[in-house]
Amino acid sequence: MTVHPSLQTYAEAWTHSIEAISELVKPLADADWNLRTPCPAWSVRDVVSHVIGMECEQLGDPRPIHTLPRDLYHVQTDHQRYMEMQVDVRRHHTAPEMTSELEYTLIRRMRQLRNETRAPETMVRAPLGAEQTLELALHMRAFDVWIHEQDLRTTLGQPGNLDSPGALVVRDTLLAGLAKVVAKDAAAPPHSAVVFDVHGPLEFLRTVRVDADGHGSVDGSPSLGPAATLTMDWETYYRLACGRVRVQAVEDLIKVEGDQELAAEILRNFAVTP
Repeated sequence: MTVHPSLQTYAEAWTHSIEAISELVKPLADADWNLRTPCPAWSVRDVVSHVIGMECEQLGDPRPIHTLPRDLYHVQTDHQRYMEMQVDVRRHHTAPEMTSELEYTLIRRMRQLRNETRAPETMVRAPLGAEQTLELALHMRAFDVWIHEQDLRTTLGQPGNLDSPGALVVRDTLLAGLAKVVAKDAAAPPHSAVVFDVHGPLEFLRTVRVDADGHGSVDGSPSLGPAATLTMDWETYYRLACGRVRVQAVEDLIKVEGDQELAAEILRNFAVTP
């Protein structure tokens, strides 16, 4: 990799996860491509189609000319329609077609990253015709492919890489949205603190502190008198935060101390991904 140093972490995380995806799907039988994943309404084929499509867009390829069927009831918003286009256009592709296109896309994207000379702040293509910095684009691709790697691992019964470079990117990205979840969405009272104690392959402790104006901030220092403490494993944390599972399905994996109502409201609003 010859990318700018500030992009290196994301480039390495992306490479690790997308190569893992390629290895996971390469030996799959035709029927396995239709298995449902934790990603709402998407099969294994759909997840891989999404990954291929988003990487093709980063390469500058034109989006497919395709009309979505009217019976895709999980598609309700402009963002969902945008994302579904790359998925639906590949819904009838065979296993060899999927693995071949994925492999070809990986080769092209890795070559692009090896030759990347643009500054991190360079504006590049983003969904829905918007623009974003090159750094944010690669950050989000590293985040996205790790989540989808885990979707595939869950479906295929092949756990792993919960502490990989991509996992660290995902942890930090999800934590960036935690203050809003506690202070705004769950309306934790001013001058309160909520502690999250996460164990497993990735261990961390974070405290969300709500100031007098109701604004939240996150730090790594423990609180002596938190309003609530939520303890869970890393896999449960990311699955909840990414909308891969409902609270009711994992409530036995979460320990709550302190204000039970506040904790329940936090968990109801825990998903931060679109």
